[in-house]
Amino acid sequence: MSGAGGTTTARLLIHASSDVPVDTPRVPAREAAKHELSRPMYHENDPNLLQRGLDRLWGWLGDLFATASNAAPGGPFGLIVLVLVVISLAVALWWRLGTPQRTLRTADALFDDSPRSAAEHRTAAEAHAAAQRWNEAVQERMRAIVRSLEERALLDPRPGRTADEAAAEAGRSLPGHEIALRGAARDFDDVTYGGRTADQQTYLTVQALDRDLENAKPLLTTVVRRAAE
Repeated sequence: MSGAGGTTTARLLIHASSDVPVDTPRVPAREAAKHELSRPMYHENDPNLLQRGLDRLWGWLGDLFATASNAAPGGPFGLIVLVLVVISLAVALWWRLGTPQRTLRTADALFDDSPRSAAEHRTAAEAHAAAQRWNEAVQERMRAIVRSLEERALLDPRPGRTADEAAAEAGRSLPGHEIALRGAARDFDDVTYGGRTADQQTYLTVQALDRDLENAKPLLTTVVRRAAE
């Protein structure tokens, strides 16, 4: 190719080639790659959701342990000693206080939904004592005390009353037995909600209080006198 015609043709070819893009545009290329990588064949060996969650959890725990190790005196060994001390304190506290079985004291009602007389509670208490079921014997004897006070009109019958509330109210009309009433209520709470175990002496103490209260004369306040009239 030569001459003016050849030169013109060459120029046209060069101009045309400069208008054709050599590279694929960036955004379409990215979208195409994303679409390609989303195909299932590329994800057959990916960890499932649970595995990914566990991996993140262990990673977080590892970072936390590393941070705590750097902050604790003595490094990792000091952190291990600190953790053992905390566990020992928790065990000692659990051993001292017992296993908590209730979290809401408002639900610690003394009686259940089947009301019984004081005599029935005493009979149940004696049956439990004969079988050496001291926890149940203490519970029934405390219920017998409170029911007896209600039957004598020294306490107003009130659903949902706790042993502590009954002891505090009864102590106002029977001040000579206030300390013993609070002690019996505490024994009731310990075996019922505190995970403690009663023994024979605990039951005999509550039993003796029940018998003393049968013959105890209340302190008649002005309110009690008006109610009696």
